Parts: sequence; C-alpha cells; structure tokens
Amino acid sequence: MEASPVAVGSRWQSLLDEGDWSYHREWWGEEDGSGEGVQTVFRRHSECGNGVVSVSAYPASLPASEHWPAMERWLQESNSRLYPESASSDQFKVLGYQWRVMRFNDHTRQSTAKVMTCYRTSGQRSLFLMQQPHVLAVPYVKSMVSAGLTALSCSSYDLPQAASGQNTMKILCIGHGGGSLPLFLASKFRGATIHIVEIDPVVVSASVESMGFPASPVKGLSPESMLPSDADDLLWGGIHDRVFLHTADAEDFIGSDGNEYDIVFIDAYDGDDVFPRKLWDVDGAFMKSLEKRVHPVHGTVVVNLHSDSDSEAAEGNADFQSALPMGRHVSQVCRAYMQHFGVAFTAAVPWLCNITLVACRAGGMAGGARRGLSRRDLVLGKLLSKSDTVERALGLPFPCLPYIKNGFTMVH
Repeated sequence: MEASPVAVGSRWQSLLDEGDWSYHREWWGEEDGSGEGVQTVFRRHSECGNGVVSVSAYPASLPASEHWPAMERWLQESNSRLYPESASSDQFKVLGYQWRVMRFNDHTRQSTAKVMTCYRTSGQRSLFLMQQPHVLAVPYVKSMVSAGLTALSCSSYDLPQAASGQNTMKILCIGHGGGSLPLFLASKFRGATIHIVEIDPVVVSASVESMGFPASPVKGLSPESMLPSDADDLLWGGIHDRVFLHTADAEDFIGSDGNEYDIVFIDAYDGDDVFPRKLWDVDGAFMKSLEKRVHPVHGTVVVNLHSDSDSEAAEGNADFQSALPMGRHVSQVCRAYMQHFGVAFTAAVPWLCNITLVACRAGGMAGGARRGLSRRDLVLGKLLSKSDTVERALGLPFPCLPYIKNGFTMVH
C-alpha cells in the first residue's frame, strides 16, 4: 500500500502553496547560480549537447524549523515498518530544506525543485535527499499541469478515478530535468504508471545525486550516484515503483514503445535553449509515432514552448500575436501538433515568456458543438467547467483557472 510522504509530513500546510511565485526570490538568484548563501552541489560536463550541467542550492524559508519534527516522526514510522527490530536504535533528524536549481552552461535555468535533507543516526551512508513532489516552483509547470489535465478531463477521461487508483493511467514525460513534473504526477495519481525519457545521462545523475529524485526508477547509475540502498523504500512508500526513467533519445523511444498513453508531457530543450526540430517536424518520424502512441479518443499532448523573438509575425494569424510575441518558429510548432491531433490551443504562462501548447483528439475535445458556438468558445467553455474537477481530485494548492485563461488562443 502506498503512503504519501508529503501528506503525512506536511499536514501543517493546509494547502499552502510552497511553490507560489512569491517565493521565487529565494531561488531565482544570480543567473550563473552564484550569490550569498548559494552552494554548487553538482557540476559535470555533458556529452549530449547540454554543455556544463550544474545544480545550485539555495536556502528555503519553508517548512519552518518548528514543523520539522512532524517529518522526523513520519520518517521514524516509515523506518519502523521497514526495520521493526531497530525501531528504538534508529533516529532521524531533518537538516533542512533547500531550493535546488539545475542549469545548463551556467546560464539556462532548466528546472527547480525543493529538496529535504535528513540523516539516520545509524548505519553507513545515512544522508538522504528527498524532493518535495507537492512543490511546483516554476509557473510553466503549473501551466502544463492545469491546462493539460483539464483538457484530458474534458475528453471523457475520468480523472478522479485515476487519482484514487480505481482506474489505471499511463503518462509519458519527454525531458526529465530534476524530475519535478513526473514526481508530482506520481504522487497525485495512485493509478498512474509514468515513463520518462531523457537523452542525457548527466541530467539523470544530477537529478538523483543533487535534486532528491529516487534512484530505483533509473537503470545503470554509476556507484557514486547511489544514496543509501533503502532510501526509496523509506522515503517514497511505493510511489517510485510506478515511475520508469529511460535514458534514450525520444524519437528512438517513441518509435519502439508499445504503450498507449493517456497524456504526454514534452519539455525538452538543449544547452542552447532550443526545442529540437525533430520533436515538432510535422512529417518526421517522432510526430508520426507519437500520434500512434496516444489514446485515440482522449489522448492529450502538452508541450512547453519558449516565446521566440522572431520579429516577423506568424503569417496570417493575428490571434497568436494577441497573447505573446510569438514568432514563426513557435507558430509552426503549434500547427504541427494541431495537424496530428485535431484540436490545439495555447495559454500564456504568467510571469515568464513561456507558452503551454495543448493538443487533443478532435472527437474528444470538440465534440458536441452547439449551433452558433465557435470552436474557441466551445473549447474554452469546456475547460472552464472542468478546472474545479481537477483541483478537487488532486487537492491542488493552486487554482487551474488562471493558467488556462491567461492568453488563451486556439491554434488555426
């Protein structure tokens, strides 16, 4: 039986959003990860085009120290279940919470996570890192979650059943970073099996060694990458058994994969902050394979895009320009996904120059149109009506609606 480490250890929060944007000053820091109180905890050169992969640690104000004993008691209880004979001799102490920020080439902020550090008083290698899966620190991840899961719910998919574990759910995440999105999804959907594809083994090592991602979903980690062998069983309570991390090229993986996915999240940028063309080439092997791997009725694909600075407006599409200064590159990506899946819309990410693209099967999302109602009004109306279902089913500490409505635009 799975137990949520966050639900027990953080009851005090009462839906406090530790990832609210108001806390970004704690981790945004200098562009190169330097500054007072900041430590570099990982630095390694990538052979996959990402340059230098580094992780910087920043002090976090929450949870405050008076709440740490609650987590220590939870750790003690978890340890006692694993080792009844040593229940009295093993003790746990929380050392603190930090923001961990992964960068490429000391410049591009790739991902941000909150990590708890604790230790066990007995045994060798007793230091543990645990990412806090309920904390989504960067607004674009909340935008992807809000828009993508609400769209899935609009396409006749029973989201509450998957959250409770009564229905199975298959999720694919292309691009790993620190692993905050897949861990969030795994902790919220008891019925979900999550596959992650990451091309760069250095990124995978950084997430495990420095960002509190569980080690057991990863195959082939070097010995120095390993934390205590029982860390995942102690910290994750079975959640890690439903997560599988594949170190592979996304095009190769999707071409040979036999799974059918309910929803796919794509967030894959290289060291030059470029979204690879093969992940959006309308005639390419990746897009053709992806279309076959997504459920034919309710299948949903969510893509994180960066607003590009192409000064030339997307040809003949004034709607795009009303939301963000999208250039030709971004509009081409959006149209490619629309052509393969039938319906697509974008939402502008608050505070950042990111865009969330959601592509859905036309039958699932746009079916049941009423006479005189435009496709835009139909789709937006469905999304607005389902956003509270997602919030309630997942117990979200943030509302979905603002992320869906912000700069909402249909792709034509």
